[in-house]
Amino acid sequence: MRPLIGITSYVEEARWGVWTVPATLLPQRYVDAIHAAGGRALVIPPSPDAADVVVAALSGLVLAGGSDIDPSLYGAERDPHTEQQRPLRDAGEQALLRAATAADLPVLGICRGMQMMCVTSGGRLVQHLPDAIGSERHRAAPGQYAEHGVRTVPGTRLAVLLGPAATVPSYHHQGVADTGRLTVSAHADDGTIEGVELPGARFALGVLWHPEAGTDFRLFTALVAAASESP
Repeated sequence: MRPLIGITSYVEEARWGVWTVPATLLPQRYVDAIHAAGGRALVIPPSPDAADVVVAALSGLVLAGGSDIDPSLYGAERDPHTEQQRPLRDAGEQALLRAATAADLPVLGICRGMQMMCVTSGGRLVQHLPDAIGSERHRAAPGQYAEHGVRTVPGTRLAVLLGPAATVPSYHHQGVADTGRLTVSAHADDGTIEGVELPGARFALGVLWHPEAGTDFRLFTALVAAASESP
């Protein structure tokens, strides 16, 4: 039996055939990555209801990338660069993450997902990273991933999985100012935080890059392996 891995999703206006309507959707790359790693993907629509029931049915959880998190969730005023807020998705993912943490369910947070892990753990975000580092090097252009180096922190689970360094596909304009209760496990080559993990958890990692957009699926393989083990 392949372990069932839930992936959080978007609600956005989408068009197919003669229809243009709000739709629950997710880039296929996430599903392909889970299947390539040996899991079975289940797309989870945004909803704050019944998070405990959903988590009980899963063997693992991916918090996918996407729109900016509402800054009020980490006690900040909205910066003019903060865009595309989705309150329903924020509430749904926070509920899922809290239930998953309580159940010690294996979790992988990707980009926005890592940011949500930090916010839910009491941390804070940098609302527009170019203002802090002076460049747009973490996203090349609209719809185009950038590549940059990351260095893992020795002794972390991420260092065990990836080694001391890697080159990763990146697409984000927000960063992390404070990881809350999470441990920093990787930095970009400009010193900004790129990876976090929850101390003592069976498997709870977050990365600010997009592993589903590349060819290195080691993080997905590790998630599926943790999800296959008995708690």
